[in-house]
Amino acid sequence: MSKEFRELLRKVGSGPHTSKNLTREESAQAMKLMLTQEATPAQIGAFLIAHRIKRPTGTELAGMLDAFEQWGPKIPALSSGQTVIVLSQPYDGRDRTCPVGPLTALVLATAGCPVIQHGGDRMPTKEGIPLVELWEGLGVNWRSPSLLATQDILEKTNVGFVYLPKYFPEAQKLVIYREEIGKRPPLATLELIWVPYAGKHHVVAGFVHPPTENMIAEALSLRGVSTFTTVKGLEGSCDLPQERTAIIGLYDLTKAENALTRLRLHAADFGLGGKNPVWTNLVDYLELAQATLNGEQTPLRSALIWNSAFYLWQHTDAPNLETAIAKAEKLIDDGLVKQQWHRLQLYAK
Repeated sequence: MSKEFRELLRKVGSGPHTSKNLTREESAQAMKLMLTQEATPAQIGAFLIAHRIKRPTGTELAGMLDAFEQWGPKIPALSSGQTVIVLSQPYDGRDRTCPVGPLTALVLATAGCPVIQHGGDRMPTKEGIPLVELWEGLGVNWRSPSLLATQDILEKTNVGFVYLPKYFPEAQKLVIYREEIGKRPPLATLELIWVPYAGKHHVVAGFVHPPTENMIAEALSLRGVSTFTTVKGLEGSCDLPQERTAIIGLYDLTKAENALTRLRLHAADFGLGGKNPVWTNLVDYLELAQATLNGEQTPLRSALIWNSAFYLWQHTDAPNLETAIAKAEKLIDDGLVKQQWHRLQLYAK
């Protein structure tokens, strides 16, 4: 038993009237003691559920990120020094709507924007489809390459992925607690803003509830991250919805005033509205994805163009969303995204 961890547990787990928030340093130490398994299983489980009930603060998330920074892996920086876009998705996956994140990454990569994603296998509590299985179905293997090999793939294809069980086994050992406590722990929010990359980057973090967005903004601000994006996306991902308003936060903390630009975008205003494509199973999804990359008119096409266009608008020289939509359509219809996909298959196999 860790006596040090017990004191931190007492602080967050004393109930609604006497519990206290951890300092950033205390939160980092708590995360370290969990990653190194110096805290016992009983202590870890108690801490995670107590912290969920209390609700984490931005300061506590910043401390947890400090620990991940120390213990977690990092893909070495691109030789070009180019900014990498980090597209997040909850680690416990998706089970209601079709994820477009991997396909969006391919479009961005084709346009010269490097993208990194990260995650593990099927994970409690949702047990939804994880990114690594989607990529695997597309013929891209992210389970095997080393970090240096991943950097090489990123250099050559503008796409990279950090697979949690291989690269960060200390964090992977905490996955079992999700099933045992039956609830998403604060780690689920942490994973949306963790960046396993050593170079310049731009985080895009999905969220569901407004308090989570505030927490994310506070944590990243404390960590010295000046620009980042938040998206009230599908199932907590950064996939923009089509059938409702896309609520987006563009943060630039270098500005003394108006550090947050709030966007409310409607896909229907750009001819891309409609129902969000429904998730059924991996076989159906892969059939849709491949047809979409072939330039066919599929139920997934408008979702991919809508998402790709937004990120192209934000991260390329596209002056407006209309121009970015036309650019996304052309990249797909000219077969360039398909070529990029096959190039990635060649290097990540």
